[in-house]
Amino acid sequence: MNIQSKSPVMPLRQRMIEDMTARKLGRHSQRSHLSSCERFAAFLDRSPETATADDIRLFQLFLIESGASICNRNRIMTGVRFLFRVTLRRHDLAAEIYHLKEPQKVPVVMSQDEVKRLLAMAANIKVRAMLSLAYGCGLRAGEVVRLKVGDIDSAQTIIRIVQAKGRKDRNVMLPADILGLLRLWWKDRPRRQDRDVAAGERWLFPGRNAGRPLTTRQFARLFQETVRKAGITKPVSLHSLRHSFATHLLERGVDIRVIQALLGHDKLETTARYTRVATGMIAAVDSPLDDLGKGRRKRKKTKGQASG
Repeated sequence: MNIQSKSPVMPLRQRMIEDMTARKLGRHSQRSHLSSCERFAAFLDRSPETATADDIRLFQLFLIESGASICNRNRIMTGVRFLFRVTLRRHDLAAEIYHLKEPQKVPVVMSQDEVKRLLAMAANIKVRAMLSLAYGCGLRAGEVVRLKVGDIDSAQTIIRIVQAKGRKDRNVMLPADILGLLRLWWKDRPRRQDRDVAAGERWLFPGRNAGRPLTTRQFARLFQETVRKAGITKPVSLHSLRHSFATHLLERGVDIRVIQALLGHDKLETTARYTRVATGMIAAVDSPLDDLGKGRRKRKKTKGQASG
């Protein structure tokens, strides 16, 4: 029954896989949950089916004392809670699992000048098109690499993002500059691997393996190479382009609910965090100290007029 066993697949592990599949959990979520339960089983050195409330308490203390980050610790316990709440139907043990509040960090945002330098240093038209999509349309790395030719609607100047995070579809704008880049890329795009695939079903950025798109890891490597060439020293990641997209729109006065829809956020609070890094908006706010200075200047002028 030990969930650690992978070959052959043990009953407990198989039941958990079936439960996750039935609830349509994504491949990455399933892998994460199984890995978390394997770690819990290794800590117990026996099947999780035999766990007690004290075992769960000690495991949570072990994760904290071993130096696991709050984010990683919460991720592990989410998988363990799924095991007890769903697969084992042990709601009493699931109730013993608590989550720690994660520190709220301000997203790293690139300036418009930095983005301009980044795009200028792209190694080729393919890299420039991918980076332009990430910044110009606010796309996640996974959304960029999974774009298909049929997702680009040049007639309506929109891009359809199909089954993105949370299994949601959405539309984003298709800027003219990006459409031009994509048309240039289409001329150079290799067709050897998918010449027999219908044009609309072809990956816009095919990977090394036939029938597969470029991986997010390969995209991230291309991004970091370009960052170094552009001389950008901030600790930026590919997701920083999405952060920058939202922040720069906010600074231009775009309605925050429009930005929410473009990003595909469920909650407005998630989008509102960009107000903390919209430096243009922050710098434009008049300090109340300025009002004090205006008041003093106004009183002096009034006094002079009275004496005259």
